[in-house]
Amino acid sequence: MNAIDSAVANAPDAGRARLKLERERIKLEKRLLREAGRAITDFNMIEAGDRVMVCLSGGKDSYGMLEILLKLRERAPIDFDIVAVNLDQKQPGFPADVLPRYLTEKGVPFHIETQDTYSIVTRLIPEGKTMCSLCSRLRRGILYRVADELKATKIALGHHRDDILATFFLNMFYGGQLKSMPPKLVSDDGRHTVIRPLAYIKEDDLIAYAQWKAFPIIPCNLCGSQENLKRKEAGRLIDEWERAFPGRVENIFNALSRVTPSHLLDRNLFDFVNLRPTGVPDPNGDVAFDQVDPQPAPPGCGDDEAAGLTERTVRFFRTGQAG
Repeated sequence: MNAIDSAVANAPDAGRARLKLERERIKLEKRLLREAGRAITDFNMIEAGDRVMVCLSGGKDSYGMLEILLKLRERAPIDFDIVAVNLDQKQPGFPADVLPRYLTEKGVPFHIETQDTYSIVTRLIPEGKTMCSLCSRLRRGILYRVADELKATKIALGHHRDDILATFFLNMFYGGQLKSMPPKLVSDDGRHTVIRPLAYIKEDDLIAYAQWKAFPIIPCNLCGSQENLKRKEAGRLIDEWERAFPGRVENIFNALSRVTPSHLLDRNLFDFVNLRPTGVPDPNGDVAFDQVDPQPAPPGCGDDEAAGLTERTVRFFRTGQAG
């Protein structure tokens, strides 16, 4: 039993509840830092000398991402800069003072980019239709330009594990393809690296973190206010599976990092046309029939050596300790 557990056991009822809450919060923050560090390491998201542009929308996810990256930077054995960027889309009632005040109080360098994309989206998209696609394209172009102006080497977005899963299901159910949000990508203009440090983090943990930290959440009056989105349907499906079949969602997420192209049907990904017996045993080859009930493998993906980071940096981002 550690010191905190001992204190909880010996405290009066009110004090016990307070200490238990504090213990849960410490565990939550450690888990968030560990999972973010693991994703950063697995995909070599942040390197020494990087200038990371943290896209801050005013929602729980981007606030959480900023807080986590700030804490990792304090302890990391490599130096990198952070600049927060918010795109003020001129939504009616948007509290323009909230983010500048919050970032000033935290001492975080920031840039507020003001562009009236709200009027464009609401003018071009008929009422009741999904705004996400157009809104996203407009935001993306603006943020790429701002990244150039700020000389940012990485653009950090606050998408989490559940966003990645929802995108996977949307593409499969409605797009007929196996595709999701990659934790790291090169932008469509070929000039920017986009990273998602929260890729391994569950949305429930970010909700709990936001409540604890009392982030000044700013609601979205565009796509975030639409209830008939297919993405929200996918989110509800994930939530239902999590409740009914604990572990299923985690297994699906882990499967995204353990793909066997030879056991799918994509002829561009695997050369089925020229496939011939070689007479040489192949441990990755088909064994005629896979076992009926495959056992889940432990979570995690990537190769630390391939990440191109020093051993000390890898250890820090995975564990939160630089020693």
